[in-house]
Amino acid sequence: MAFSADELRVLRRALAVALHPAPLQDEDVQDTLRLAESVDEAVREAGRLRAFLLADLARYREALPGSLSGYLELLQDALAAGYDPGADDLAALRALRRNPAAAELLARCQILAERSVRARLARVSQATGAPSGRSPQGAVVTAPRVRLLALPGGRAAADDPKPTPPAPAERPVPKPSEVFPPRRRPVPPPPPEERVAG
Repeated sequence: MAFSADELRVLRRALAVALHPAPLQDEDVQDTLRLAESVDEAVREAGRLRAFLLADLARYREALPGSLSGYLELLQDALAAGYDPGADDLAALRALRRNPAAAELLARCQILAERSVRARLARVSQATGAPSGRSPQGAVVTAPRVRLLALPGGRAAADDPKPTPPAPAERPVPKPSEVFPPRRRPVPPPPPEERVAG
């Protein structure tokens, strides 16, 4: 985002007032409000452009492989704008990895996707109060792995004999002709009666 010289002047005055509170003139207040509106409009416009770019990216992804060059270009633009590649993007790039540009972009997207997942997991673990996984010295601490024996299909399930469910009441299975009776052939209409001219 770029500011004009007037906007920078207004921003400098607003920051000075924030650091050293003093009464403001009405003109300064109006200038600050106009600057805030301009910044809000620029943020809204950036959001609209981002939504348009992502919708365009999805359209190009659905039209692959015919839209390969356009898709790769749009994906690079989206990544430059801070887009985290999704599973659809990674799947599309894996299918196109014979193309050198797609293979290079796939490697970049895999790194970005891994970083994004790690960041989300870190936020979730901080929110739930789980340990962060780092010791005070900064070394990564891994939790010991434990076998999950209580899950269905786990090791404990193989040792215990499974109870057999009770057999349902024996009912004869109907034949298809009983469920769907045969179609009757339509009877042809009787021939029209001949009139006798009289």
